[in-house]
Amino acid sequence: MIHIRIPATSANMGPGFDSIGIAVELYNHIWVEEQTTGLTIEVKRKQAIPVPTDESNLIYETMKYFYDQKGLLMPGVRIVQEDYIPMVRGLGSSAACIVGGLFAANALAGNICDKDELAQMAAQLEGHPDNSNPAIFGSMVVGAQDQNKMNHVRLELPDDLIFATMVPDFPVSTADARRVLPDHYTRGDMVFNASRAALLVASMLTGKYENFDMAMEDCVHQPYRAQLIPGMNEIFAHAKEFGAVASYLSGAGSTLMAMVTKDKAEEFERKMSEYLGTLEHNWELNLLKPDMQGVLVETE
Repeated sequence: MIHIRIPATSANMGPGFDSIGIAVELYNHIWVEEQTTGLTIEVKRKQAIPVPTDESNLIYETMKYFYDQKGLLMPGVRIVQEDYIPMVRGLGSSAACIVGGLFAANALAGNICDKDELAQMAAQLEGHPDNSNPAIFGSMVVGAQDQNKMNHVRLELPDDLIFATMVPDFPVSTADARRVLPDHYTRGDMVFNASRAALLVASMLTGKYENFDMAMEDCVHQPYRAQLIPGMNEIFAHAKEFGAVASYLSGAGSTLMAMVTKDKAEEFERKMSEYLGTLEHNWELNLLKPDMQGVLVETE
């Protein structure tokens, strides 16, 4: 049986809309094996949203896509899922299914594609590479794509940086998150975000945490999506007060992410947990290390 472990990802990182993402140590697991005919799907851990156990399952759909793209006949398969990445919360649950499906199909087909080719396929399926790239390569990945190709660069995250996920009890659909965005932006908006995205990458490479607060500023998506996350700006303000070097909206939401250095992580966790407990919605706080490996495939 083939086991695939896929990390959660946090995309749209500050000004890096659809382009910059990181992977963290929270994982979905998939086991796959061929069977004589048909499809069997077992879901070992229930989610708030039911996971399909028929051919509409995203892992299976992705596997079928791989076989079709390679001109191969799809075999009968048994799929076992054990999901820890919360669904519809901006932590890359869909990308994890797509990446897992591609790597599962590739393994069953005899590893006919390398990681780069699978990353190209994942980006095409996702429509943007900022979740699929870190899920595949780990750490922090900057990517850009056009209709035909995706280019990416993997950056090594500092080893003393912790990512604090603040996950509320309500979802934000990608459709709603896209709907609130404007159709046009000003030249000033573009200059603002381009300069911040460049500063973010340069500061992450050099460990200049003093730049992160400015580097995470954004005027493309976060200001518009704040209306979908009650108290988002207030939570960001308290995160800074409690020692975070920066905070941002993870993916399309509803998860909020704070970056904290290891020496301040314990105090941040205590104070932020107390504060989140006073809010209207229930929030789950977890401090996660960055995942540096990306997707793992092994035979059991």
